[in-house]
Amino acid sequence: MFRLWGKEIKDNHLMRDTVICDETDDTRTHKIFNALDAICYEFDLSKPIWLDSTVAEFKRHAKARFYQDNFVDSIDFDYLEIHVIEE
Repeated sequence: MFRLWGKEIKDNHLMRDTVICDETDDTRTHKIFNALDAICYEFDLSKPIWLDSTVAEFKRHAKARFYQDNFVDSIDFDYLEIHVIEE
């Protein structure tokens, strides 16, 4: 079972969150992208761009933060954080 936790944070407060579970036989990368797509759909957000710094952070900690620089549209929160909580 693969689970990814998505959180919207504003002023150090959790605005909303969701956990996406994936039990398919996809690769880890596909599971992450599919879960991020599901989080963006649920939160009604455009898909963020993976910058080099975001990829490096995710590789180190299995956690990544997407700031305004990662989005084409403007966002009304400080950042979107994703975190792998189970693999």
